[in-house]
Amino acid sequence: MSKAQKSIVGGMTVLSVVGIISKIIGALHRIPLAWLIGDQGMGTYQLVFPTYNMLLAISSAGLPVAISRMVSFSLAKDDPKNAKRIFRVALYLLSALGFIAMVLMIAMSPWLAKRSGDLATQPGFAAIAPALLLVCTMSAFRGFMQGQQNMVPTAMSQMIEQCAKVLIALPLAYFGMKVSIAYAAAGVLLGTSIAEALALLYMFLTYRRNKGEYAELPQAEGIPLYSTKSIMTRLMSLSIPITVGACIVPMSAFIDSGLLLNRLVDAGIERGTALGLYGRYSGYVLTLINVPSALAAAIAMSLVPSISRCIAQGDGVGMRKQSALGLRLSFVVGLPCTVAMCVLSTRLLSLMFHFSSPETLEGTGKMLSLSAITIVLFTVVQSTSGILQGLRKQRIPMYTLLVGVIVKVYLNYTLIAMPQINIYGASIASITCYTLSMVPNLYYVHKYTGLKRDIVNIFLRPALASALMGVMVFLLGKWLPSGRLWTILIVMLGIGGYVFFSLVTGAVQRSDIAPFLRKFHRKHSKSENGEQNP
Repeated sequence: MSKAQKSIVGGMTVLSVVGIISKIIGALHRIPLAWLIGDQGMGTYQLVFPTYNMLLAISSAGLPVAISRMVSFSLAKDDPKNAKRIFRVALYLLSALGFIAMVLMIAMSPWLAKRSGDLATQPGFAAIAPALLLVCTMSAFRGFMQGQQNMVPTAMSQMIEQCAKVLIALPLAYFGMKVSIAYAAAGVLLGTSIAEALALLYMFLTYRRNKGEYAELPQAEGIPLYSTKSIMTRLMSLSIPITVGACIVPMSAFIDSGLLLNRLVDAGIERGTALGLYGRYSGYVLTLINVPSALAAAIAMSLVPSISRCIAQGDGVGMRKQSALGLRLSFVVGLPCTVAMCVLSTRLLSLMFHFSSPETLEGTGKMLSLSAITIVLFTVVQSTSGILQGLRKQRIPMYTLLVGVIVKVYLNYTLIAMPQINIYGASIASITCYTLSMVPNLYYVHKYTGLKRDIVNIFLRPALASALMGVMVFLLGKWLPSGRLWTILIVMLGIGGYVFFSLVTGAVQRSDIAPFLRKFHRKHSKSENGEQNP
């Protein structure tokens, strides 16, 4: 495997493993949370997040990618001084944007609560507002370290976020529930702000600890220091299209937070029942759907600086290899997750959450089976967006996603109000959205990288391995009794089966796992040497 490929696989592996663990922790913490605050409490809690995610995307989504790309480009030119200067300018800019976003959310919390259709959300908007400042500031540190191909701090800070949410948010929800559902939801959201503060502290300490090592990097002679104005101009030119593109989905979720609940009521569903239905869709279904999204984000994060570095070095062959690897990995990780969640939907939901009746579980399972299709679509959209951003074609994924989201909003408005479709319209709209974004993205990736269309290796082999795994877990689900332990066993066997099938079909190649085999061999050799020479 080439050095370029190792950079993607290594970075993606760190982010994927820790990201998946973080997502699982985040999903597991919803179990006691749902017991504490119930379906309606989950609905109130989930109504706050779309606004938070939208403001966060506006203030910080594009700049970390721009920082990563500019730092990676400078380091490829042996210019660490300007890379450090880029980070400092971006840190001040992101902190200012985060402060503005925090103040806006606090000031507008009464209006935001009224707009959401649930006045109980107002304390929650105020409680999570400090997280905007904290995450924006932390994004500068993450972008700087990702530009150095160091994904570990980002991954560990994500782990700290999730663990702190469990340890802090649940007790706050418990005490808040003694007052009202509104304060219980606000307690959970305040726990998010505290968790982000701890993650930022970790990133700052990591940055301080690595300063000496960074100072030892060789500096090429004759390269002038960039002015603050030129850095700002470059950061904005790179980040604005990415920010606009990154804001499209949160903006859609923001619209949905005020739209879905009201359209469910328009479909003839009583408001309390509609809030519980929205809570199960956004709090249960989307929580499980978002667990594999850590893999998609890991692929995209690793692709941007790696491709940018290849461009800086004039390495067209390396750029194409990394692009092909990113595409293949997006199907390798996206397809099995989609298949597994479609087949095991009710088992996974009953494993993770408590349901008041079998009918409620069955209905939520149907939602998950349909929504699971978006996993592979979203994974491919993320990887193709990362490739295009690395190629400095960041406007393309912005436009394709915008078209998809416009159609999504229209379908949500139209389908959810139909009594025979209701909440399932949200899943149909999301599938349509990501399909409309994925297809042109794939076209432009092949156009601008010069990749040959290798459907067999990129798609068909992962699809065959996923189908074989799907048949296996389907049969296991039929043969084995219900219960949490049996479900965990089926999931573990499914993972092992997919690894086996992907190796047999060639979906995963030996070159993909060679670095890990070498690392294991080195550790084993050191262990043996240590035993022989104590």
